[in-house]
Amino acid sequence: MAVVQTIPLPVAGDGAFERRVAEATGEALSALSIDTIQVNVGLKCNLACRHCHVEASPKRTEQMTWETMLQVLDAARGSGAGAIDITGGEPTMHPHFRRFVAAARRDGFDVIVRTDLTIMLEEGYRDLPDFLAGLRVRLIASLPCYLPENVNRQRGLSVYERSVEAIRALNAAGFGVERGLTLDLVYNPLGPMLPPPQARLEADYRRELRARFGIEFNRLITITNMPIGRFLHDLQRDGRAASYEQLLRERFNPQTVGSLMCRRQVHVSWDGALHDCDFNYALGMRTNSGSPAHVRAFDPQRLAERRIQCGTHCFGCTAGFGSSCGGALTSDVSSFARVEMDV
Repeated sequence: MAVVQTIPLPVAGDGAFERRVAEATGEALSALSIDTIQVNVGLKCNLACRHCHVEASPKRTEQMTWETMLQVLDAARGSGAGAIDITGGEPTMHPHFRRFVAAARRDGFDVIVRTDLTIMLEEGYRDLPDFLAGLRVRLIASLPCYLPENVNRQRGLSVYERSVEAIRALNAAGFGVERGLTLDLVYNPLGPMLPPPQARLEADYRRELRARFGIEFNRLITITNMPIGRFLHDLQRDGRAASYEQLLRERFNPQTVGSLMCRRQVHVSWDGALHDCDFNYALGMRTNSGSPAHVRAFDPQRLAERRIQCGTHCFGCTAGFGSSCGGALTSDVSSFARVEMDV
């Protein structure tokens, strides 16, 4: 049996990312505001996708308590944030998910829910499209390609077909077709490459999904695969971890730095710990020692001015067109070598 050589990528990094940011901006990477509170409510999921950086699966049991959810709402009210972004795992599987979303909407927050789509076909969740439409949340749903073979390879057997069926149910509830009921789809590359131009790929998705199934969505979000979690394990097994890290470093784009998501959000993990982003959470990197470490000690002023904890993985957010929970950060690649356009 061949021995797989594991190539560890440093959690804290080697300082290269901080140096590149300093060269581009003349200063260290710091937060600018708190526009969004992102909340990972737990790691349980009905799928176990190959690219999942938090390694969610049906076997995971970690989940946020209702007490911590109330602390999140208290923190959000005092932060000046306009949105609460709920992720997981598959966040809709959390036993207090509906209660939490309803409370956040009553408080006037825009609520973003990230979903794998297929959960809406399972017993006990088939009413989710109508429930979510009733509260007028924004949905961000994973569909990493418009071709079935690529989706099923990355996410599991028949996931593409089930995802299409779920989008049809969401369209019937108004998502993607009615004003105020937003359905955005997420593309992830299948392998160690950068996403192509977001607008061009969105046009391809829209054309193909309309022609094949007559389904609609609002916007496509392209997200770079981070060398973390299961995706990193795949890279290590194939001997491509070091080359992918090098690609991310080489494609650093200084035009992305001003729009990095960590500069305008705080991430709360299922246990209430605070992080700069979901990727830092996956690596166990909390907010820096000068900032509050837990949501119960949330201090909006200090957190809005905090210095961001960086590592080697941060090159993933600044490579090519850039990457964030909201998609590409720029459409301009004039300041660095052109990205590959393979999809």
